[in-house]
Amino acid sequence: MKPVNTVKPVIGLSTYAEPTRWAAWQAPAALLPLNYAEQVAAAGGVPVLLPPVPGITAAVGRLDGLVLTGGGDIDPASYGAARHPRTGPASAERDRAELDLLAAALAAGLPVLGICRGLQLLNIARGGTLHQHLGDLPAGDRGHTPQPGTFGSHPVQVAAGSMLAGILRADRPFAVPTAHHQAIDRLGAGLTATAWAADGIIEAAELAGGDHHPFVLAVQWHPEAGDDPRLLAALVAAAQGAPAPATASALLTATGPTTSPRTSAR
Repeated sequence: MKPVNTVKPVIGLSTYAEPTRWAAWQAPAALLPLNYAEQVAAAGGVPVLLPPVPGITAAVGRLDGLVLTGGGDIDPASYGAARHPRTGPASAERDRAELDLLAAALAAGLPVLGICRGLQLLNIARGGTLHQHLGDLPAGDRGHTPQPGTFGSHPVQVAAGSMLAGILRADRPFAVPTAHHQAIDRLGAGLTATAWAADGIIEAAELAGGDHHPFVLAVQWHPEAGDDPRLLAALVAAAQGAPAPATASALLTATGPTTSPRTSAR
């Protein structure tokens, strides 16, 4: 077992790159809602923003953990799909930077937490695909997409025996903050679905990686926007060398299927 480090772990947070206004200024900026960094700091980590610029993967060697944060839609060409009319504009720079950061973090065995877009990015990196607009599905969009600029809420059910269940101690459905119109369709290689919405949409996935990938977890909701800090705290603990509560590989052995118990992956 890796010894627990007493030095505060450095946690990289991927960022937007957007035109921004502040005071009398207007310029492109690397930015991220402050609550991501606040939760990392409150858990004992040192948050470091990672802008989507060429060469950013050189930072991975100085990190102890990585958070792939929420954001806009990913270019559907990255998973071999034509663009849906409701798919938003993609940032080629951010897509490329985050895919490269994820690859470097996995190669280094760093703990990784994906949030919303981060779950979708992890799935694409593993060869999976996305539903580009949940409103097109037979069940429609059941509470996943609130009014723009707000978070909605819907319940999720976590798989017993998963790492996520070990972190959240959840044995019944609970409400999560949500804001997304896309979601996992075909699950990527090596990933295990570990939470679902009531309509069967995959809400979390873990990478089965044994000792080399002891903590690779992503959720479709926004824990940083809620009042439960345990997911980001678990990442910080893993970055310090603490063992994960459970592993996706153990879940695979125990349960077998990687898709929703209510619906197959669409």
